[in-house]
Amino acid sequence: MEQMNFHRQKLYALIAGIVGVISCFLPWWSLGFFGSINGMHDLGIIAFLGFLGGIACCFLDDKTKPFDGQMKLIAAGCFAGAAIFTLIQFARVSGFVGTGFGLWLSFLAGVAGAVIVYVLKPAQLESKKNNVQP
Repeated sequence: MEQMNFHRQKLYALIAGIVGVISCFLPWWSLGFFGSINGMHDLGIIAFLGFLGGIACCFLDDKTKPFDGQMKLIAAGCFAGAAIFTLIQFARVSGFVGTGFGLWLSFLAGVAGAVIVYVLKPAQLESKKNNVQP
């Protein structure tokens, strides 16, 4: 991962953001005989934009350093906002139709991105080097 010049915190947040973007194109609702609907409708578009904002935060500032200061709050807010709008969309529509796996994947990616950025310490993501002495 050192060859990619990304800090692990930003790399994991980037992966969570990409999973979230992909989940917006997967089925969020199952309509039985009529097929399914993806997340690019109503509040799902705002969740999609939240994931794009989280991805953009990974490329801003120095990629080799972890999130800090205001950029940490912005990235965590983007991911948390995506998770919240996914949850609101679930509450609005779930009583009428069945939920699809894209909705759950979007929610999990938003929560995971917020946890990676805001809750986990950068030292927890560092690799443990073996201290073998010759």
